[in-house]
Amino acid sequence: MARQAIRRKPRTQDTPAAAPRATRLAVAGYELSAKKARVLPWRWAADRLKRSRQYWIATTRPNGAPHLMIVWGVWLDDSFWFSTGAASRKARNLAANPGCAIGTDDAGEAVVLEGTVETIGTAHAEFDRFAAAYKKKYAWDVRETAQPVHRFRPAVGFGLYEKRFEQTATRWDFRQRDAAQGTAAGRSASTAS
Repeated sequence: MARQAIRRKPRTQDTPAAAPRATRLAVAGYELSAKKARVLPWRWAADRLKRSRQYWIATTRPNGAPHLMIVWGVWLDDSFWFSTGAASRKARNLAANPGCAIGTDDAGEAVVLEGTVETIGTAHAEFDRFAAAYKKKYAWDVRETAQPVHRFRPAVGFGLYEKRFEQTATRWDFRQRDAAQGTAAGRSASTAS
């Protein structure tokens, strides 16, 4: 039986995606307080993703060893966009295994996302929006580098607000939302845990 492709209406800047499902983060070995417990709203995380200047990216080397590095990028339409040299360790790692994790630069109000990347060409419909946002943020035209651009799409995320960690440790799940919207990220991650 052939699988039928699920099509969805493209989202524009004026039509944001629905927020991912938020739950309390279960941390093995920790007794998180149930008193005054609340999950962090997704807009809290999106704000930190937008305003972070540097981001941590964790990729996996071909031998399975982790690789952690800093990148510049922009949070745009519920995706993290960044560029890196084609010959860099992170680019080679991502070419072999597109799974990675992204983290914001402030560990006291951290957002950590796990997901996958895809390479985006300059002809992509959203490339010019990314390049303009990148130039505005860093005063640098990413087009001049002539290096690959990647779009990261989260599957799960974690919000860790240090001052209120016990009450606010949050986990966001994008997979159900994306599966309902018919995105590739939702279909490929819906069977993962």
